[in-house]
Amino acid sequence: MGMAEPDHYFAHHPQIDAAFAQAVTWACEAKNLNLMSLYESRAQRRVERNMKMLKDLQAERKSAFNQIVEDATLLALHAAAKGEPYDVERDFPPEALPPQFAFSLPKIAHLATHNLRLADAKKQCEAARQPLRKAA
Repeated sequence: MGMAEPDHYFAHHPQIDAAFAQAVTWACEAKNLNLMSLYESRAQRRVERNMKMLKDLQAERKSAFNQIVEDATLLALHAAAKGEPYDVERDFPPEALPPQFAFSLPKIAHLATHNLRLADAKKQCEAARQPLRKAA
């Protein structure tokens, strides 16, 4: 702006004239520059607030999902103990799920089955170590 509009300060040296033009622009536009800084900091705070809200919502959603998978694992164990097949559709009707729950029931069933297999594998590994501990 200061370079495009000539002012009344001339040193007849290109670098000094450019410095004068910038100084005059900064002095004349100080209020606008301060406002730009204020608006930018407000926008930055808004972004930070929104990011925190997003992370909180993601944590709540993940917690709800983990709780559903844990519940499904327990229900699958209960069904297995009774000799019944486990049906995720029966145990988790839509009204039993948290609001706006977007995970698929087959995915929940898959993770519950994974947890059961993992628990079984841990038991087998622990059982295999027992004779080694007694021998030592």
